[in-house]
Amino acid sequence: MSQATLEDDEIPSYPGAFAPERMRRVNAYGLDIAVYEWGDVSAPPVMMAHGGFDFARTLEVFAPLIAAGGWRVISWDQRGHGDSEHAALYSWDADVRDALAVFDSVTYDPVPVMGHSKGGSLMLVLAEACPHRVSRLVNIDGLPAGARSPDIADRERIRLMADTLTNWLDHRRDAAGATRKPGTIDELAERRGRMNPRLSKEWLRHLVTVGARRDFDGWRWKIDPALRFGGFGPWRPEWTLDRLMAVRVPMIGMLGMIPEDMGWGTKPDDLRPYMPAGSELFVFEDSGHFIHIEKPDEVSKIVLDFLGTP
Repeated sequence: MSQATLEDDEIPSYPGAFAPERMRRVNAYGLDIAVYEWGDVSAPPVMMAHGGFDFARTLEVFAPLIAAGGWRVISWDQRGHGDSEHAALYSWDADVRDALAVFDSVTYDPVPVMGHSKGGSLMLVLAEACPHRVSRLVNIDGLPAGARSPDIADRERIRLMADTLTNWLDHRRDAAGATRKPGTIDELAERRGRMNPRLSKEWLRHLVTVGARRDFDGWRWKIDPALRFGGFGPWRPEWTLDRLMAVRVPMIGMLGMIPEDMGWGTKPDDLRPYMPAGSELFVFEDSGHFIHIEKPDEVSKIVLDFLGTP
């Protein structure tokens, strides 16, 4: 595990955004994972997992607000994203193992955990599988609730699983050697804006500068071309939903009600039968999927109240 301090000239110019104060790398079972931190190095840690097709540095407005509350915020680029290594294959379980490697680099004690979108679903899996590593759980629009599968014969379930695996492996083979399309900062911001129409152009331009690299022929998103929407390896929403009921740590969830391409489309009534006892659900009627970017002050206040005094 190596550690370095980011230079002052890397601090972004977007209002309210602050680059991580520290950057290091963690070896996760042979894969190199980029880790970023905001806040005093001696402050109590809180871990946060970003969403799919995002980066740890997407948190450059939200994380400093949590750090200002007395916490050391630690996030990481998931495999295939940002400055972490690409992998031969991707799966949710592999992402959870990577997260545990980052946790191990900080502490073996239980810690508060936050996650947005895919990151929120991943942290649900981790909290259910390793409750001794999680003290509190914050899920920001990462509560998928797909249509329940009908009661079908076991042989049909096996066939459906086989179809899912075959489709994913075929895509992975076809993506071998592919590269992401280059463009200017404005072009990449415009592409991302089609999926995030509620986020300002200024924010999207900022995201390009921290989530893309500048090559000789233009900027490219730092995301493995093998990754695609619809799952990071074989996965279905109901697989995560079934785990939700088993979570035994204090938890709050947040839902943005305005539909977006990158969101889950989950409704409160989809979740209430599955929410763990004692958990609380905050519904944002006037927000899209990126609640913590649209409403960083409001979301950070809810989170800090839930986490309590560091």
